[in-house]
Formats: sequence, structure tokens, C-alpha cells
Amino acid sequence: MAHVGVPRGTARKRRSVALLATGVLTIPVLAGCSSDSESPSRVAVPQDIAPAARERVTEGSTLTWAIDAVPATLNAFQADADGATTRITGALLPSLFPMDERGEPRLNPDYLESAKVIEQEPKQVVLYKLNQQAVWSDGREIGAPDFVAQWRALSGKDSAFWTARNAGYERIEKIERGKDDLQVRVTFSKPYGDWRSLFSPLYPKEVTATPAAFNDGARTTIKNTAGPFRLRSVSKAKGTVVLDRNPRWWGNEAKLESLVFRAVDPEDRSKALTQGTVQVADIDTATADSIARAARYRGGNGQPPAHGPGADVTPASALRSWALAHGSDEEAAETAQAAREKSRQAVAVYAAEQKSLRSFAVRKSLEPAYTQLALNGESGPLADDRVRRAIARTLDRQELADTVLKPLGLPAKPPGSHLALAGQPAYKDGSGALGDRDTKEAQALLADAGFTTAGAVRRTEDTKAGSEAEKKKAAEDAAAGEKDEKAEGEDKAGKKADEEKKAEEKKAGEKKEDDKASREEGTYIVGDDKPGSRRAGDVEVTAQDRQPGGPAGAYAPAGTAAPAPASVKGRLGKDGKPLTLRFVLPSGPGSQSLRTVGEKIVEMLDSIGIGTTVTKVSDESYFKDHIASGDYDMALYSWPATAYPATDGRPIFAKPEPATDGSLLVEQNYTRVGSDHIDQLFDRAVSELDAKKSRDLLRQADARIWAAAGSIPLYQRPQLVAVDKKLANIGAFGFSSPRYEDIGFTAREAAGSPANRKK
Repeated sequence: MAHVGVPRGTARKRRSVALLATGVLTIPVLAGCSSDSESPSRVAVPQDIAPAARERVTEGSTLTWAIDAVPATLNAFQADADGATTRITGALLPSLFPMDERGEPRLNPDYLESAKVIEQEPKQVVLYKLNQQAVWSDGREIGAPDFVAQWRALSGKDSAFWTARNAGYERIEKIERGKDDLQVRVTFSKPYGDWRSLFSPLYPKEVTATPAAFNDGARTTIKNTAGPFRLRSVSKAKGTVVLDRNPRWWGNEAKLESLVFRAVDPEDRSKALTQGTVQVADIDTATADSIARAARYRGGNGQPPAHGPGADVTPASALRSWALAHGSDEEAAETAQAAREKSRQAVAVYAAEQKSLRSFAVRKSLEPAYTQLALNGESGPLADDRVRRAIARTLDRQELADTVLKPLGLPAKPPGSHLALAGQPAYKDGSGALGDRDTKEAQALLADAGFTTAGAVRRTEDTKAGSEAEKKKAAEDAAAGEKDEKAEGEDKAGKKADEEKKAEEKKAGEKKEDDKASREEGTYIVGDDKPGSRRAGDVEVTAQDRQPGGPAGAYAPAGTAAPAPASVKGRLGKDGKPLTLRFVLPSGPGSQSLRTVGEKIVEMLDSIGIGTTVTKVSDESYFKDHIASGDYDMALYSWPATAYPATDGRPIFAKPEPATDGSLLVEQNYTRVGSDHIDQLFDRAVSELDAKKSRDLLRQADARIWAAAGSIPLYQRPQLVAVDKKLANIGAFGFSSPRYEDIGFTAREAAGSPANRKK
């Protein structure tokens, strides 16, 4: 299920040309920068897929798997590719190094016999030895021509190919055939540590050889495939993508006869599960709760159901209803009988729904992605790194993680890295570079940036009080009168008319002064001799700011300090302007958890005097119109984990670069925060062929990303998947990629069972 707060096409776009962020941060000492002896961290939650040996999985049957929508393209390298694209192509095309359960790339023996760096000097050379049985569905061997065509399409040298990324491919100097087409020799112009990220998925040369085929040919169909399944049909009208077993597949035969991906909106997943139109679906917390309640549902045998219609019926109310339905009052009896029949039908329908939902299990893990608080550092108060760090040190990340994950029974340890998650080889907690939660230190940082309680209050312009002000006004009026008299003397012909006009203006002016005095009764300073007479430099307090409960006309003794307006009490500010940040959140039904977390963040910031204005926008416009365009101060969204953080992390955290039109190029760095040093560390890490040294450089980069405080990781996202209880080897995969050929039912589907019902 796609989630609000995850950039569309993220999995593919993260390997793109790096761009932006603002400000260079100088840090003398950073935690997490040393190369201590490594001990692998544990995966926070293992995958939950009901594993079963292949001999326990039956042959045949059809599985229907819910996706958000039929993908706009089946070309995973195009900008509008999404999660459905990745899921479908994973069953159709070669993936040379899929991720394992620890988020680490592992050689896929279905396609490769071996792949390794055979030379480092003078240039890096990688030799791929392909599985001799590996063929495309038309019978042609997978070989060097496919590698060459994909490299040329994705190298970035030919702009006719509409690609979303070219990271890594632009470093390739040449690709040569080895001893035969089953050996592929790739020479790099610059060292590339993430070379395993290339050629996955691998498309046939028919798709990548020409711009026309690449741009349009693979959007709605892939005629030549090389996975356990082949593509049978794509129907946007029906909302389905149907795959069949690939008869030319050389690996373990797929247990399923066919695999159907059906478009189901997230809010309709519970209904689809109940009706049996899908057997697997990513779900939200509400649907997971419905399945859990269904497991507790008991009805019949004269007992009221545990929940739902009829659950509140007591023996006494049931007896009264029966008595009315069988009483002598025919009209009342008819009404009662109709109500009882309606209740029976509702109970029957609900019971059937609960029975259907009881056939599903909720398999849960942690998704390989984290949700962050993004602070837009392009302009305004957040352009100051002290303000960003103050906000970060105000947040109770543990409380926020608990809010989302504890109700689901999942561990809630906040992520300690921007570039890896617990269990991955590159993971190390670098949050010490920012510091633990400390509201006093946060307030000190804000004070150092000039934000204080006194700074939030606007002061009036210097004026004279009391009679001096009146004298000044009188003098101004007299000067105006003399000017008028002089004008009258120069124009005797119009003297009478001018005198009449002057008299009228004087009368109107007197009325205006009366009105002004009346208004000033509601604008005063405690300690003034009278309302309306403010001293120079005093704080302006309007009638709206006066506290209720005091008798009219009562004033404190002269010299009493004026109270701050209610609207700015405890609020921090600078130069009379309160520190208020615009917090943009999505408003759709699937983003409730983000809004709940957002509310808690608002409370935390309010406790130290930072105000927030929450703006809720539609899910459709959240990223396009607000996050990507920079129309926000604070926002919540997620980034997926990757096996290649040196490549995929750079465009997210690299320093902003000015475009030719004067704007900033941000690509995926939506916080607009970065530094030259961070860029340099990424560049060194991606060029380092020693994995340990590369991870060390990434940890140094992560420490500086923490210190810059543009992105604050809050929690690893929950992964909830509703799965038919009879299915094996499918569910919440966590880091790892599905093995589609092993998915299937552990018991033959009976006719009329949920998996076979057509709706």
C-alpha cells in the first residue's frame, strides 16, 4: 500500500543526479565519525511471511494481490514508476542482487554464477558470469547485448532516453563481451563501490536499444521477460495486471499458476478482503484492528455477539422486544417485528463479514523506511541552524515512535541514522552529533539566535504622552489653520465659501477626535495616568488582550509592569515578531498516524515557546504542491532504506546548487539543507571499493546530517499485511525481496472459498 508521505517513484529516483541543500555547517567534533570495530546490529523485527518448505506448498491456484493502482509504466527507470511497478517487474525481470532479510545485496544464482571486481588498477573492472540456463521468454540467452543496451540508455549521454536516474551508469566507460555472450566485462571510468546496484532490473535489449522502445514500448507491456512469471495482460479498465507461469523459466517452477495484481484503494481494502476479491493486501491500522476483532467474534447459540450489531442487546431488552412483537397491539407488533427482522439481517451480514475476515492473518514487521520531520532551511527562521537544532532537541522521539508502533506490538526504537536502518551493515547510531533531548539547551540555542519572550512583543513607535501629545496635535492643527487663512487671503473671491467649508471640516475633525478618544479607552498600558495616554517604548496591549474578571475602569498602581498579550505569553520571537512555523500535513484518511504525530510535535514545540500554524492539504497535492515546491516550514514524510546509501543518499542530502534562472535545484533534498563536507564524504564513499571504509565515510556523513538538523528521523514505519491464512512465503517481507516462485497455498483452495469468489 502506498503511503502518504512517501515520494512517488522513490525506489527508483533515489539513484539520480545529486543536488541540494543550504548552508555550510562547521563542526569541530562529531560523534559517530570514528572507525570503531564493527559488530553487526540486529534487525529490529524479522520478516513475517509464514515460511514453508516448497514441498508443503501446493501446485496451482491463483493469488490476487492488492496494489494501489495499475502502474502508469512498467519501465522501472522512468519518473512515474512506483511501488506497483517494482512489485510487478520483480516477478518478470532479472534482479542480479536482491536484498536479503538484513537489507544487504546478495548474488542471485538464478541469473549469475559469479560477479566480482577482477581489476582495480588502472581502472575498475567487474566480470559477470551469467547462468548458462538464463533465457528470455522468447528463448534468447540473456547476455552482453542486454547489458550494453541498458548502459547506453541509462548513461545520460543521450537525452532522447527519458530516464529518471543514471547514477552509476554514467561511470561506465565500456562494456565488452567476455569469452562468450555469457561473460560480461564492465570497465568503469571512475571507481564505483555500488556496482551491484546496476542492471537490476535488467530489461531485454528490445526495450532499451532505442529511445522509442524505452520511452513508450515498456509502459504498458513487456513482451520479453525472464522471471518465474510472464505478463499475460494489463487492463486499466478492470484494474488488473495478470501474470502466468513462465514456461521457459529454468529455476524452481512457480507454485502459483497465475498471479493477479488488482487495484484497490487503501480505504477499500477491508471490503475487498471481506468479499474475497483479494487474498493479500497492505493495510492500515484500522483494518488490522478489524481483523483482530473478527478473531474474537462469537455469535449464535442464543448468545449475543461479542461486538457489532446486536452486541448491546441485553436479556431484558430482548424480552421487551419479543413481547412487543407478539403483543395484542397490532401496530406496535408490526413495528417491533420489522425492527427485529432488520436487526437479524444486520447481525447475519456482520457475522458473515467477520467469518470472512477470520480467514486472514495480519503479518507485521517494520517497513524498510523511516518517517522524518523535515525542516525547510531555505529561508525564514529555519535558515538558522541553531533554530533547527533547537527544534530537534525539543522533540521526544521516543514518545513519537511509541505513539505509532507500540499499539501494534512493534518495537519502537527511533532510528539513529539517515542512511541505514537497524540490521543493515552501514547502520550506526549517529544522533549523538546532534545531542539528546534537552529543552533547556534548546531554549539556549534559540536565545543565541535572538529569539526571546521579550522579542515576541511588538513595541509602539516613540510618541509623547499626555498633554505633550495634545499640544503637538494642537500645534499641527494651528499650522494647518494658518495655512488655510493664508490661502483664503490670496483668494478673496472664494473666501466665504472656504470659510463655510472650513467650519464643516472643523466640526468633522472634532467628531473624529471624539471617536478616537472613545476607541483609545480599549487600548491602554497598566500604570498610565489615564487610558489612551501611552508612554514612549511601552508595549501595546489591545482590548483583545485584556484578561476577563476585573471590574471596569480598574487599573493597577502607577509603575506596574504591563502584562504581555495573551496571544504571545510565553511565545518566543524576534523584533516584535513571534516565532511561528507553518506545519503542513496531509488530510486524507490514510494519513491519520501522521496527523497524530504532528499534533504531538505541536505540543512539544509549544512547551518551549515556538508557535505552529497547521495547514492540512489533500494527499494528492501534499508532495507536488508543498514538499517538492518548498511551500512549508515543517512536514512529515518518509524515505525508504536502500542497500546502496552512498548512491541513493546523495541526492537527498547534497548541497543545493543554483539553477541558471536563479532558483535552487533541489531534486530530492526537500529540506534545502546541506554542506560541501557532506557532499565530499558521499563522493568518497561511492568511489571507495573497500566496503568497510565506505561505511565509515557514510557514518561520518550521517553525523554531519544529524548536526545540520534538516531531517530528524522519528520512527521506522510499520508494515502490516493481511494475508489468507492458507498462504505461505508471503506477508511482511521487511528488507527482503519476495521469492515469487515459492509463494503459494499450503492447502488446495476449495471451490467457493474466498480466493475463488468473483465479485
